[in-house]
Amino acid sequence: MHNKTFVAVAVGLGLIGLSACGSGESEPAADSKTVTLVSHDSWAVSKSVQRDFEKKSGYKLRVLNDGDAGQAVNKAILTKDNPQGDVFFGVDNTLLSRALDNGLFQPYTAKGLDKVAAPYQLDKDKHRVTPVDYGDICVNYDKAWFDKHRLAPPQTFADLAKPRYKDLLVTENAATSSPGLGFLLGSAAQFGDNGWQDYWKKLKANGVKVVDGWEQAYSQEFSGSTGGRKAGGDRPLVVSYASSPPAEVIYAKKRPATAPTGVATGTCFRQIEFAGLLSNAKNPKGAKAFLDFLLSQEFQQDMPLNMFVYPVVKGAAVPADFTKYGPAAEDPETMAPDKIAANRDQWVKSWTSLVLK
Repeated sequence: MHNKTFVAVAVGLGLIGLSACGSGESEPAADSKTVTLVSHDSWAVSKSVQRDFEKKSGYKLRVLNDGDAGQAVNKAILTKDNPQGDVFFGVDNTLLSRALDNGLFQPYTAKGLDKVAAPYQLDKDKHRVTPVDYGDICVNYDKAWFDKHRLAPPQTFADLAKPRYKDLLVTENAATSSPGLGFLLGSAAQFGDNGWQDYWKKLKANGVKVVDGWEQAYSQEFSGSTGGRKAGGDRPLVVSYASSPPAEVIYAKKRPATAPTGVATGTCFRQIEFAGLLSNAKNPKGAKAFLDFLLSQEFQQDMPLNMFVYPVVKGAAVPADFTKYGPAAEDPETMAPDKIAANRDQWVKSWTSLVLK
């Protein structure tokens, strides 16, 4: 992941509340030798790996970064009749039903899909999306702050509501942010349909701070280090990713022996990220070649240190640095796609009136 991406997120799915290039008027290249990828701001691939795709496939890759994950999905839905590109990357399981219900994608069974583990194939009957990666949304803590205050960091959702952690947590808005929504869904999975609202009442009473997106939460409010520079915030707990600690180590000017941040492993929610062939794509043939490429061993093994996410293809190696400083959560909360689809919008509405008003 390049430095721009670290600002965007310490894994593949964090949020910046602005659109980058591709946010408006420029028409996508419609020539048959260019394949246009529309993605959130955290898309990243090694130049050599991209060149390999272009050389082997004969297509030139053009990338349009379109803001944070939720924003990019909503914009893709609005422009689906005349899409900005051919492939969309970055819709995750929290927003998948919205994309599918709105007819954003056309079916395609990517080569290599048989090597993707079953739990990641959430549209296996229709193949409208191709699973690409996964990661875990979890609370991160600033190790130095907790050492200094001689306080054990929280480990579970329930811990976060305890008086000793009052005014320490910052999270993202569930209505505008992918990690914020994931954290809400994690709490609903933990406490149930009837219990999550009481839990959030406790968090609110305990001084939880809510900001619009990941970048603001992590880089401005969190007291931990960000990419080797000291953050300006005063909150030692932030909703981020299980893979944020390795990003802290890898992007530090001088590598520390251990990550300066840790993960509260009992607060994690599993996020799966997908790509799909856009309905009305101008270059469907190129799009299919690109979807095949996303499941190649080469791309899957390139992802962890570029986007700080885990590969979904069996046998794809994960770099030692990645597993050493940020192992995936062993028992993350999960939720069935149909349950997310049935409840997401109402839960976000209830959460908004409960927490923000």
